[in-house]
Amino acid sequence: MSTVAILPSKRSEDAKQRLAPTVQLGHRRALVESMFADAMLAVSRVSSIDQIIVITSDPIASRIAAGHEAIVLDDTAHSHSEAAQLGIARALDLGATRALLIPGDCPLLDPAELDELIARPVPARSVLIVPDRHGEGTNALLLTPPDAMTPAFGEGSRRRHIELATAQGAMPEVVELSSLELDIDTPEDLEVLIERFATTRGRAAHTRGMLSQLTRSQAG
Repeated sequence: MSTVAILPSKRSEDAKQRLAPTVQLGHRRALVESMFADAMLAVSRVSSIDQIIVITSDPIASRIAAGHEAIVLDDTAHSHSEAAQLGIARALDLGATRALLIPGDCPLLDPAELDELIARPVPARSVLIVPDRHGEGTNALLLTPPDAMTPAFGEGSRRRHIELATAQGAMPEVVELSSLELDIDTPEDLEVLIERFATTRGRAAHTRGMLSQLTRSQAG
């Protein structure tokens, strides 16, 4: 089987609006770019991924992606789900048999966990759903084949993806992965990330460095 990873990435100035009450625009941009750099580095180290596709109109994200030899598609979509569909279409053109849809805002991504996810035995037509830390959203989908299901991210997407997979003739399975449960959308998410950084070492070097600078600037 050939596996393609698909990462949609919004323009940094448009992303993470819910962080605005506590993180000013310039720092939000830096945070988005740092998390994407860490996610790309982690994905590039997953031995079972054959190609990475990034959907973005952000020039910095494009440069980061190109540095990892990813295919970069211009983001003409209006939503995360539509951007994912652009990636799925290219994955099918490439002849991929599986597509891993993952976000660029999970800086704690563990390549070993992604290898284990991809190695799981699944039916010929299946959808593996990785939920967020609240258990209601979806932080990753592994689609076999890439068009096994039409993704529909957003609030309540875990249940919705189970229903969509079943309706579209695929076998759904929910798989919890610790390194993928935390995506950064709210001030509370950011607080959890900072707490985890305080008790762990390794991974997410770009994001760790950026948050360290942010902490020092706020203290000053």
